[in-house]
Amino acid sequence: MGLFEILRFVDILFTIYQFMIIGYILMSWIPSAHDSSVGKLLAKVVEPYLGFFRKFIPPIGMIDFSPIIALLLLGFIKQGLFIVIQNIYLALV
Repeated sequence: MGLFEILRFVDILFTIYQFMIIGYILMSWIPSAHDSSVGKLLAKVVEPYLGFFRKFIPPIGMIDFSPIIALLLLGFIKQGLFIVIQNIYLALV
């Protein structure tokens, strides 16, 4: 497996998780959506990550900005992981 394939695989995983977060956020606009099976699954996967940010970033009025910060940080983590993977791969080749 080459470097491009590894980075592509990691990119796909992060993209899927980002879409899961966005879907979970959008579900908050529909009152009964969190009670569905999809809502419960997304809550199990996404809520531990978002819950960390909700501890430190309180909502301003009716708007919760913690998911935005969580998505931004997830992008930074992905870029940092790309750099680490590239360095490890180049050191092994």
